[in-house]
Amino acid sequence: MNDLVAILLSVVIVSLIAFIGILFIGLKEKLFNRITVLLVGFASGTLLGGAFLHLLPEALSSGGDATSTFLYVISGIVVFFILEKFFYWRHCHEKNCPTHAFVYLNLFGDGIHNFIDGMVIAATFMTSIELGLVTTLAVVFHEIPQEIGDFGILVYGGLERRRAMLYNFISAITAILGALTTYFLAYLQSLGVILVPFAAGGFIYIAATDLIPELHKKAQTGESLIQLTLILLGIGLMAFLKYFFEV
Repeated sequence: MNDLVAILLSVVIVSLIAFIGILFIGLKEKLFNRITVLLVGFASGTLLGGAFLHLLPEALSSGGDATSTFLYVISGIVVFFILEKFFYWRHCHEKNCPTHAFVYLNLFGDGIHNFIDGMVIAATFMTSIELGLVTTLAVVFHEIPQEIGDFGILVYGGLERRRAMLYNFISAITAILGALTTYFLAYLQSLGVILVPFAAGGFIYIAATDLIPELHKKAQTGESLIQLTLILLGIGLMAFLKYFFEV
């Protein structure tokens, strides 16, 4: 029962990030974009560090064979590609986008994404408290820039700010449903064996195809060095947590 409490606390914290957009929406666009890019760099590092330093070693040491483990990693990459390709549409910045339809498609896709986040958090906590904490931290750092962007998208799509926050939060709390589903089914099926490497694939996909390409849009040497530093800091944080928990 202690792991259920930890799971619920973690997914509630992750869900509450949906309200973070209100802190940034009043900023000037140039400062807003700069802060977002900095967060994207750090999130890239935490996702890569979480996948390669925590999730994959845990998956390989859990008793499953390497081929199955990496098939689950590939499955995570493919599923996240499908979700983004057919549901997210989160990179539409043109003024002639069908914004109102896009708002609800974005909420639907984000709800699926958050449901999977909840499943992953629950599965890793049930593997070990340490792995669950690391996974939650990685999810938090990639959710911050994502939720800021989502809030901006909803407002841009025509929603009033309070309604945008409410809808974004409703989409976010699907993480709780995902966590509870995994917790109560995990004793019937060994979901952790599948979801841990699946999560690693999802983390790798998000970092490599969504976040890092955003960093390439800023090509100045100074900004590139800052981005690299933040990526390394994110990886370094995950390395420190691994060392700390394994001592």
